[in-house]
Amino acid sequence: MHISAKADYATRALLELARAPEQPLTCEAIAEAQGIPFRFLKSVVGELRRAGLVRSQRGCVGGYWLGVPAESITLLDITRAVDGELLTLRGESLAGLGYSGAARGLPGVWRRIEADAAAVLGGVTVSALLAEAEDAREADSVAAQGAA
Repeated sequence: MHISAKADYATRALLELARAPEQPLTCEAIAEAQGIPFRFLKSVVGELRRAGLVRSQRGCVGGYWLGVPAESITLLDITRAVDGELLTLRGESLAGLGYSGAARGLPGVWRRIEADAAAVLGGVTVSALLAEAEDAREADSVAAQGAA
């Protein structure tokens, strides 16, 4: 499976938005915080907006917010919002894939891989990733204090 830059950037942008849900963030702020190219992020955030995962407001107090709660956004939602199909074969969906002869069973393997990947991605939410990051930050802080 290939994880696209779009899916990675989209996830990182949503994590930034979820970290401070009470205030809007600009694409510039998200790009700077995550080291993401601004122009690329702008198009990715547009796709997230069209999928309903973020909402936007123009103006002086404008920016982007999560469109739905962080606990209901999964990595599967994000990946599908920016990439469409989770797994493709030469750019085509696995849905109608069929082979004959000795390769007859292969499409079923590809579909199982897709289903397994969807199960993993569907089981990880933005809020769970934020909690993991906070736990890691606290563990690093405790380790640094112990080393001092």
